[in-house]
Amino acid sequence: MIGYRFSQFVPGNEGGSTFEKLLKLFQELLIHTSGDVSEALSWLTELDKEYKLTDENYGMADFIEDLIKKGYLQQPDPSNPIFTPSAKLEISMRQKALDDIFDQLKKSKRGNHNTKQVGKGDEFTSDKRPYEFGDSIENIAVSDSLRNAQINHGIENFHLTHDDLEVHETYYQSQMSTVLMIDISHSMILYGEDRITPAKKVAMALSELITTRYPKDTLDIIVFGNDAWSIEIKDLPYLQVGPYHTNTVAGLELAMDLLRRRRNPNKQIFMITDGKPTCIKKGKKYYKNSFGLDRKIVNRTLNLATRCRKIDIPITTFMIARDPYLVRFVDQFTKANNGKAFYSSLQGLGEFIFMDYKNNKRRRRR
Repeated sequence: MIGYRFSQFVPGNEGGSTFEKLLKLFQELLIHTSGDVSEALSWLTELDKEYKLTDENYGMADFIEDLIKKGYLQQPDPSNPIFTPSAKLEISMRQKALDDIFDQLKKSKRGNHNTKQVGKGDEFTSDKRPYEFGDSIENIAVSDSLRNAQINHGIENFHLTHDDLEVHETYYQSQMSTVLMIDISHSMILYGEDRITPAKKVAMALSELITTRYPKDTLDIIVFGNDAWSIEIKDLPYLQVGPYHTNTVAGLELAMDLLRRRRNPNKQIFMITDGKPTCIKKGKKYYKNSFGLDRKIVNRTLNLATRCRKIDIPITTFMIARDPYLVRFVDQFTKANNGKAFYSSLQGLGEFIFMDYKNNKRRRRR
């Protein structure tokens, strides 16, 4: 596997059974091989020979048999011995990506986004009010309600009535419509540097976060090269880079069109890219320039970022590179949108430099 470097595997460094340890490696290899089960198993077998991942009690054949028994692999055609990843395996890969990249979010509450408005939600404000029919019992302010009962009825005749109850006010929680954009241009593997695998991991983590933590939200996923088109969540591990330029404008236009159809007033775009746009479409022809930052292409891209800001669609950019001139473009783009950007090196995928121009903040996230 040219371009990937594996370090010494030390048994016992990871918890769990041999199957669980091998499954984590297999999931990682599946992302690198864009879902090719045979190739992933071949590389896992080579790693086993090199680092002694299995022993006489549990071998690679046992692992493959367990993958089939546990429903991680499926055989679409009984007459064909080729196996493909099952839906169960795809879900577990997205969950692993979320754990690997955004493990600090595992304690987040499930399902809603807090707003500044008061209303039904999970997070308490500092305010309390009398209980009303339909209020959640979980929101009752116990100490204040007991104090009211004592004041109203005294200790000797202590009892709790409807009029004694107080509840905590909570922040209203709203829905969000999100479009996730993923760059699949040739620059994502240029000069032997693999940027598409980290991009897939981030995309899988974001999609898993949105669909599990915020199940009432809507999520559309698009990829962009010379053009842009929609894909399904299940396709994320299998994305491959094409012989494409980077038409960020096409991606943004499709994202805006998808969000325009959503009646939800809360909308946002997540964009995963290595930065520089190199292509726009003029009529039926493509205008391309891969050398440096072409002002015609850049201005079209920045204009769309500004349009999104004017219609209240923030863009959060996940930059899978740290090249200075690419970072400068994303810096311009983020300022034009008044949005946010996460900059990450390939070596430290779990660590992001977070830029929030709306609140003028810069900080490091792990």
